[in-house]
Amino acid sequence: MYYYLFIGIILFDQIVKRIVALNMKAGETIPIIQNAFHITYILNPGAAFGILENERVFFIIAGFLVLALGVYLLPKLKKQEKLIRFGSIFLLAGAVGNLIDRIRNGLVIDFIDFRVWPVFNIADIAICSGTFFIIYSVIKSKEDRING
Repeated sequence: MYYYLFIGIILFDQIVKRIVALNMKAGETIPIIQNAFHITYILNPGAAFGILENERVFFIIAGFLVLALGVYLLPKLKKQEKLIRFGSIFLLAGAVGNLIDRIRNGLVIDFIDFRVWPVFNIADIAICSGTFFIIYSVIKSKEDRING
């Protein structure tokens, strides 16, 4: 099941990015809900919020390191650590989605624009969601041990 989820997130991310790239020009925006939600085609040479712009080699190496660490650690997780496994799959799939962009284009395609937040993509959602699931699981596990 986890394998299909991993592949599904990557495919969904890449397919939607491809649709945006084929149908829009960089910088173009399409209002879905005026002043609240737009599809805005951005070519991002950095990380979240544009930090570390033009550090392509760094991000490619970091992406491969995250993937290698995940491949190493995932089999070591106990079966009962389902939320950590789930979160790890989301985080890794998001990292791979953006890694594919960096290798292919030298930058990441972003397109989800809520107008009050930097533009992001599905891979970014997967990374943030995965991180949330992992942190939540660790905190919950600690609370369960403390409360007996």
